[in-house]
Amino acid sequence: MMRNASVSELNDGIIRNMAIGALFSDFVGKINALDFHRTADLLVTTGEDDSVRLYDIANGKLLKTTHHKKHGADRICFTHHPSSVICSSTRNIDSGGEALRYLSMYDNRCLRYFKGHKDRVVSLCTSPVDDSFMSGSLDHSVRIWDLRVNACQGILHLRGRPTVAYDQQGLVFAVSMEGGAIKLFDSRSYDKGPFDTFLVGGDMAEIWDIKFSNDGKSMLLTTKSNNIYVLDAYNGEKRCGFSVDASPNTTIEATFTPDGQYVVSGSGDGTLNAWSISTGSKVASWDSNIGVASCLKWAPRRVMFAAASKGVLTFWIPKDANSTATSFER
Repeated sequence: MMRNASVSELNDGIIRNMAIGALFSDFVGKINALDFHRTADLLVTTGEDDSVRLYDIANGKLLKTTHHKKHGADRICFTHHPSSVICSSTRNIDSGGEALRYLSMYDNRCLRYFKGHKDRVVSLCTSPVDDSFMSGSLDHSVRIWDLRVNACQGILHLRGRPTVAYDQQGLVFAVSMEGGAIKLFDSRSYDKGPFDTFLVGGDMAEIWDIKFSNDGKSMLLTTKSNNIYVLDAYNGEKRCGFSVDASPNTTIEATFTPDGQYVVSGSGDGTLNAWSISTGSKVASWDSNIGVASCLKWAPRRVMFAAASKGVLTFWIPKDANSTATSFER
């Protein structure tokens, strides 16, 4: 089992002490996306090799691999059930409109198709409180769905490449638009339009990723120009901002720690970096050992994060006190 400090005890020392505890290099091509389950010790990934892979993060083990040659595998999110996921397609979008699939990892079945998008889905998130989920597509639309029915429940048409995120209470969702604007909607009455709009002053770059902190007080934005911003989720004021090296052919991802006190991000120079939100200062910088990390997320309930790049997935955990040895039992 993986030794694990409490996520409520995170401090600068623990952050600096993070190191690779497990590495998986059997992918062919780029890893497209990864997601942790909210309550189970599970991670799921998608890859250019059309694979969906399920991992036990407590023991650092690959549990299952499925392949999806017909549709491919791009964005992915767990549902509430630990063996079910929503996965977006890379193929057969125009012809069949099968841009989204509800998959059972238990028996490798497609439980439902969600049709409507006319182009690739670039952002995907599930509600933390019910069976709703959202998808943002290059067809300039955001669609709201319910896992239990095929039909789209709502649609928002907008300019630019949309990025979507629910807050951790499922009461609010955020949608990015052209020119770096973030619009906030009430999940229960989104048809009335946004109740607020945030702008990051001076930065008009497209927003590639949005995350809410667990306490709902902060929003994390990552832009196409590799700028990272932490905003006050209530009034949109910028709490801090960080810039990392450009990565012309790779988009990076940033993540909050579960306590909302730190931000960790990849960079175009192949490093991973951590900053304290309260001080705005860099706390740690590590060689990722995998090149530019395009996928990066911190586990919801553990002192652990996952970073992935072309062909390689790594699990990062605190080093043992007296050595660099890790505490996964393989």
